[in-house]
Amino acid sequence: MSEALLDPRRHAFRQDLADARLQGRVAAANFVDGWFGQVRVAIAPVFGTPDAGAALTTQLLFGERVRVFEEKEGWAWLQSEADDYVGYAPAAAIGREIGAPTHRIASLSTPALARPELKSPPLVDLPMGARLSVEREESGFAALAIGAFVPMQHLVPIDACAADFVAIAEQFLGAPYLWGGRTRAGLDCSGLVQVAMQAAGIAAQRDSDMLMAEIGTAIGIGDGLSGLRRGDLIFWRGHVGIMTDARHMLHANAYHMRVVVEPLAEAVARIKATGGEIIGVQRP
Repeated sequence: MSEALLDPRRHAFRQDLADARLQGRVAAANFVDGWFGQVRVAIAPVFGTPDAGAALTTQLLFGERVRVFEEKEGWAWLQSEADDYVGYAPAAAIGREIGAPTHRIASLSTPALARPELKSPPLVDLPMGARLSVEREESGFAALAIGAFVPMQHLVPIDACAADFVAIAEQFLGAPYLWGGRTRAGLDCSGLVQVAMQAAGIAAQRDSDMLMAEIGTAIGIGDGLSGLRRGDLIFWRGHVGIMTDARHMLHANAYHMRVVVEPLAEAVARIKATGGEIIGVQRP
C-alpha cells in the first residue's frame, strides 16, 4: 500500500471508507464511487472534520461540482472537482441535481435579485468564481436557473479567461484575512492566489505548498531580491505572496489581517524576524 505517499487533503481515504479509485493503494473497510453533486449555496464552508467548530480548511462556491463519498448526520464528506480538496461540508449545501454552468461571476461579488429590476431586493450575494446557469437575458439582467437575476455586467462566459491574474488579485485589496477563505468577505494567502488564477484560466491548487510544487517554474533571485517581476509567486513555509512589480508584493496576511501591497523587502525582514525565510519563487 502507498497510503503514506498520498496527501489526505487531495485523496479521500479513511480507515472505514475510501474513494473507489484508490482501491489497491490504500487500506479501508469499504470503497465507494460516491455521487456527483453541486454547491447550491453562495459559500459552503469545508472543514477537516465534521465539526463546525473546527478550523476552516477551504470554501466551496455556488455552482462548483463535488464528489460526495458519504452523507451522515448532516455532513457530506466530499472532494472538490476543481482542485481535488477533500473535507466535510454541510450536507444541505450540496445538491444532487447538477446544472450546466454557462457563466461565472467576474466581479468581486454580485447580488442575486428577486426580479430584473435595480430596486429589487437581494436574495443572496454571490462571490467571484460562482458558476451560474443563465437561461436568458432580461432587461440587462441574467435570468438564472435558480429563479434569481444578476447584472449581466458582472458575468463572463464560463470559459472566459482574464488576461492578468495579478490584476484580479489586486481587486481584493483591503479584503479581510480569513484562514480557509476564498471570497471578498475573507480569504487567506493561497485562497487569494487560487481565486485569481482560476479567473485567468489557470488550474491552481488550494494550499501554498501545493502551489509551490505545481505552479510555474522555479527561479532564483539575486542579492537584494533582484530579478523579480509582476506575477512571480514568493513562498515562505505556509505563506505565499504575488509580486505586483519588481519590488512590491500583494498578499493576504495575518499581520495586517487583510490583503495589502507592501515592499517585498519589508515583508521579508518582518517574517525573517519570526524565523521565516523565503523557500522558493515560482514564475507562472
